[in-house]
Amino acid sequence: MRPKVLMLGWGFPPNVTGGLDTAVGKLFDELHPRDDVDIELVLPAEYAPEGRDGIHGVPTGTGDIITRIGRLSGEFADRAADADIVHTNDWFGYNAGSRAQSAHDVEWVTTFHSLSSDRNVNPPQREVETEQRIVDRADHLIAVSHLTAGEIRDRYGGEATVIHNGFPSVRATGRDLKAELDIDGKMLFFVGRHTDQKGISYLLYALSKLRRDDVTLVLGGSGHLTEQLKRFVELLGVDDQVLFPGYIPEDELGDYYASADLFVSPSLAEPFGITIVEALSVGTRVVSSQSGAAELLPDDCLIEVDTDSDAIAEGIEYALSLDTPLEYDVRTWAEVADDHVAFYDRVMEGRAAAGSDDPEGGSASETGGE
Repeated sequence: MRPKVLMLGWGFPPNVTGGLDTAVGKLFDELHPRDDVDIELVLPAEYAPEGRDGIHGVPTGTGDIITRIGRLSGEFADRAADADIVHTNDWFGYNAGSRAQSAHDVEWVTTFHSLSSDRNVNPPQREVETEQRIVDRADHLIAVSHLTAGEIRDRYGGEATVIHNGFPSVRATGRDLKAELDIDGKMLFFVGRHTDQKGISYLLYALSKLRRDDVTLVLGGSGHLTEQLKRFVELLGVDDQVLFPGYIPEDELGDYYASADLFVSPSLAEPFGITIVEALSVGTRVVSSQSGAAELLPDDCLIEVDTDSDAIAEGIEYALSLDTPLEYDVRTWAEVADDHVAFYDRVMEGRAAAGSDDPEGGSASETGGE
């Protein structure tokens, strides 16, 4: 019997707020047409696509994030009555997963795409405590990389099965951003939130240490540090080498990646690194700090460096000296879906075995067993 899975997400392409939304969207698109799993997805109505079979938008209304998550969780728990497995993602799934687990005979699976410590230098205590509760209460944990699985083990004492993300691709139209931006020499590209965790200040300092002056950094994205970063650029004396294009629409990203000589990802923590594989998809080599994506890539595609300005500068200069073609195996979202179905099947087999061990048909906890 194919498992019935109820999944919880937050955004859905093109209405995305981060890499988690892209991953959930790609996975759902692969799983929904299959005949070996029955999956439905619950999202906030404001991010849910209209008219998509199997996707349920829940109005979350106004209020702070916790209030909105509460409204989403209530609807999710009600829908879980018909599920075998509920599958939540990251810290915001705690309320929904725990309520569904308490109210119904379901297995609770949660995927960690990142931890609060990956997103914040000083993570909010509420998120840290919530992640610990998820690890303690969820029946099964998934991590998007061995890097993240190790963090879950070290921080929270949990053991997670690793299912790597797929490699999303972007499309380049042939637009020459170097010409449009009047860049004569080499173009470095970064895109992401301007936050401490992205390590952008290390990249700017590295730019000032390069032994070549024909390099321009295009720093895409925005955030609460944007104005501070602009001031830092002036202090370093590299304001003629850094461009701030601001938010880059999704349909233009491919041309930015393709026009760059290198994509640089200096994050303090990158549990997977979707921007890394997006850059590679149009043939642009990457210099990056430690990431989950590196677990699937050969060394000459991704030059791994410490989050340190000297190391980043050396990595950039080395990468610019390479002219070998990029060769790597693309991990498809169909493979990711295969791995999830196999995981769900193991969950169902374990569930059936636990039921067969109980002559009364109840779970071990219901009958006082261990």
